[in-house]
Amino acid sequence: MPKTAEVVICGAGIAGISAAYYLSQAGVEDILLLDERPPLSLTSDRSTECYRNWWPDPEMLALMNRSIDLMEKLADETGNPFHMNRRGYLYVTADPGRIPAMIERAKRISNRGAGPLRVHTSEASAYQPAPVEGFHDQPVGADLLLGSALIRKHFPCLTEQAAAALHVRRAGWLSAQQLGMTLLETGRRHGVRFEAGRVTGVETEGGRVRGVRLGTGKAIHTRIFINAAGPFLKDVGALLGLDLPVFTELHLKVAFNDPLGAVERDAPLLIWEDPQSLPWEPDERAALAEDPETRWLTMPFPAGAHTRPEGSGQSILLLWEYQTKPMSPVWPPPLDGLYPEIALRGMSAMIPALRGYFGRLPRPQLDGGYYTRTRENRPLVGGTPVEGAYLIGALSGYGIMAACGAGSLLAAQVTGRNLPAYAGAFELRRYEDPAYVQQLEHWDDSGQL
Repeated sequence: MPKTAEVVICGAGIAGISAAYYLSQAGVEDILLLDERPPLSLTSDRSTECYRNWWPDPEMLALMNRSIDLMEKLADETGNPFHMNRRGYLYVTADPGRIPAMIERAKRISNRGAGPLRVHTSEASAYQPAPVEGFHDQPVGADLLLGSALIRKHFPCLTEQAAAALHVRRAGWLSAQQLGMTLLETGRRHGVRFEAGRVTGVETEGGRVRGVRLGTGKAIHTRIFINAAGPFLKDVGALLGLDLPVFTELHLKVAFNDPLGAVERDAPLLIWEDPQSLPWEPDERAALAEDPETRWLTMPFPAGAHTRPEGSGQSILLLWEYQTKPMSPVWPPPLDGLYPEIALRGMSAMIPALRGYFGRLPRPQLDGGYYTRTRENRPLVGGTPVEGAYLIGALSGYGIMAACGAGSLLAAQVTGRNLPAYAGAFELRRYEDPAYVQQLEHWDDSGQL
């Protein structure tokens, strides 16, 4: 373990690794990544691994456009070992009454810099489906498909009830592990080191960082300390006397083989926009309703169930945040054994062939990770009241897609380079502005799926 480092980063998830990479690209030569776990092993490897530039918040949209630019550049420079594609996100509704709001929201996001909105109403339209692999020479913005016949021509697995489908184009997925390892291995060639260790204290003098202490009792002298501790961002912030305005939520996902081929292997990320009640047989529903502990399974559920094909085999991922509760992070995270069945039934509203797995779901693989977020779901990237102490975190549910943009932004802040116009929207000091705090009382766009 070294005794000194120019920069010490606490946390070797995708955010910490990205910060290290972009600092090394900016000319910083002595960067130490510290984590008591192996790199990318806490929440970064439990991601949906998707990305999009479709955000209602203009500052988030600008950050994501920058981050996607950087990921595409890295893919081109390295031969795309993280298999970045641009299959897109497909938001679908069966409720014609929701279409005007879908159009209004899409126009608003388009006008803020996400790209043009194209509306298709005929099966003879010039709609261009997305390729399975790669991301070059593809449209940006979004395509709105209206009418079941047109939608099912291109996405035959969807319900015949589908009334509108919004295909967001600068979106897709990648291998989060391979992206992280590409950043880490490239950074190692430019002065980034990783060491196993737990930060238990941050030494300050005169209001500025002087070093860190480890659980082993060892000390490392440094003038720059970066808190990239993921779900432990608040705990590490407390080492500097900071009460960071963040909380954590547990989010789950399930994977299982799809031998019925319910989800086409070339599908984009498929997202159901409608609230619903789970499909139960009448006797099942009656039994569930009788028991106070299961009655909630018969109640209305929110929108947002989503799925995508995973890998080159038969696996698919299902995700649905129908219950999110703030909780302190514990490891391993508590898993809900009902989640696979609930997610399956919820997703079947969009993809009826999934009903073939009711009562005989192939062996599911259930896991989950923590979303660490601020109230308005913007990240924390930048300095703190302690000179030399920085934050990169609260990347709630969008850590993989935002990592390169956030890491590049933090590197510019640390090295004193020119900052983009959106930088201030993600700094901790935004909460010192009474107008901003008052604005949060009426904040209604979290940017979640």
